Amino acid sequence: MPAPSRVRRSLVLLASAALLSVGAVPAATSAPAAESPRRVGVADTVVAISIDALNPHALRRLGRAKAPNLHRMIRQGASTLNARTEQELTLTLPNHTGMVTGRRIEAATGGHGVTWNDDRLTPPTVQAAAGGPVESVFTVVDDAGLSAGFFASKTKFSLWDRSWPIATDTETIIEDNAALVKAFRADLVSQPRAFRLLHLSEPDIVGHAQGFMGAAYLKAVRRADRRVGTVLRTIRRDPALAGHTTVILTADHGGKGANHTDPTKAVDYRVPFLVWGAGTDRGSDLYDLNPDYADPGRVRSPYSGTQPVRNGDVANLALDLLGLPAVPGSEHDVAQDLDVSAD
Repeated sequence: MPAPSRVRRSLVLLASAALLSVGAVPAATSAPAAESPRRVGVADTVVAISIDALNPHALRRLGRAKAPNLHRMIRQGASTLNARTEQELTLTLPNHTGMVTGRRIEAATGGHGVTWNDDRLTPPTVQAAAGGPVESVFTVVDDAGLSAGFFASKTKFSLWDRSWPIATDTETIIEDNAALVKAFRADLVSQPRAFRLLHLSEPDIVGHAQGFMGAAYLKAVRRADRRVGTVLRTIRRDPALAGHTTVILTADHGGKGANHTDPTKAVDYRVPFLVWGAGTDRGSDLYDLNPDYADPGRVRSPYSGTQPVRNGDVANLALDLLGLPAVPGSEHDVAQDLDVSAD
C-alpha cells in the first residue's frame, strides 16, 4: 500500500490565502451566517461512509457470509441496492462533491461544477468551479455551532478544505485505508462532531488495477466490509454513540470490467444506499418507505420528474437526521422528505 499522506489544515489555509490575495478565486466562505435553526433530530451524530466503486451486485455475490457488516446494515436498517449516482458523470470527485453539497454536477444548471477527478489546483475551489457561492453539509453544521469533518483516502479531497476551510474542523487524508479507519475511530470516540464523512478507496484502486467485479475486486470489497464493521462496533460499544448515531453508506459509482466511466451503463450508475442506526426501521426498503421516490429499475433517471434515491441525498438526509435545515442552493432531497422510518 502507499505510504500514509496527510493534508494539514495550516498548509491548505495558507495556500487558499495566497490564491485569494492575488485575486485568483472568489472567496470560498461568506460572511458569518446566523445560527442555523435546529429542530429535534433523531441523531446526535451522523457518519457518512462512501465505499469507492461499490457495485451493489458485489453484495449479492458475496452474500451475508462474506460481507456480513454491509448485510447487517441492510437487515437492521433502511436500504436499497438500486440508488443512483449523479446523472452527468460516474467519477469519484464529482459524485462525492454532490454528496456534500446536495447538487447536481453541471454548473450551468445549478450544479457544483466539479467535473474533474484529479489533484489539479485550477479551479482551486468548488465555488470557482460553480462560478458563485456553494454551501455544503459542512457549512450548515458549522452555522449551527456544531462540528464536522471528513476522512478521505485520496488526496484530491483536499479540494473540500480549500472550499470550506472554516467549516471543516477536521480534514484527514491518509491513503492507507487501515490507518485512515484507525484515525477515524479515534476521532469518533474522542470528539463530539455532528457529521463525519469516511471515504474508503480499496475497491476502486483494485478495480482499476485488476478489473471491477473480478476476484481481486471482491476481496477488496470484503476488506472494506471489515473496515465498516470496525466502525459499527465502535458505535455499538460506546455509550455516547450507541442509540445516538446514524450511519449512511453509499458509493460514488459502480463498475464492471476495465472501468466505471460510462454514465449511461447501469453497472456504473447503480449504487447502494444503506442507512443504519438511530431513527431507522429495521429491514425496511427505502422505496417502500418513500412512495414519493421512484424505484428506477434499470433506467438511468434524469433530474426531471419523480426522483430515485441518489448518492447526492447524503447531505440533506444527514442534516434532517440532525434536525438542521437543508443546504442552501441544494437540489437532492432539498425538501428533506427522504424517510428512513415509517414515523
